[in-house]
Amino acid sequence: MGDYSKALEFYEKSLQIREKALPSNHPDLASSYNNIGQVYNNMGDYSKALEFYEKAHKIKEKALPPNHPSLGISYNNIGQAYDNMDDYSKALEFYEKSHQIYEKALPPNHPHLVISYNNIGQ
Repeated sequence: MGDYSKALEFYEKSLQIREKALPSNHPDLASSYNNIGQVYNNMGDYSKALEFYEKAHKIKEKALPPNHPSLGISYNNIGQAYDNMDDYSKALEFYEKSHQIYEKALPPNHPHLVISYNNIGQ
C-alpha cells in the first residue's frame, strides 16, 4: 500500500520480539532483517537496505548449508541494493554468487534462475 513507515514500525516490533525470544543466529531473525531491508529498499534508502540485507545474510551463512536457495536470495538482495546505488561491479559480483547457488540448488526451469540471468544481463 506504500505506507512504508507503518510497515517499518511493525517489522521493527516483530524484530524486537524475535531478538528477545530467539538465539542470535536463528533464521527468523534473518527474515525480520530482510523484511526491514525490503522496506528501506522500497523507500529508496539503499544503504540502509544494504545494512539489513547484510545482517540477514550473516545469519543465513551460519544457519544454512552453503548452497541453500535462501542464500541465493540473500546475495540477490545485496546485489539489488548495490545496483540501486549504481555500484554495478559490486552488484554483478553478488548477482553471480546468487546465480551459482541457484544453478546448483534449483531445477533448470526455476523462476529464480530467470531473475538471476536477467540481473546479470542488465
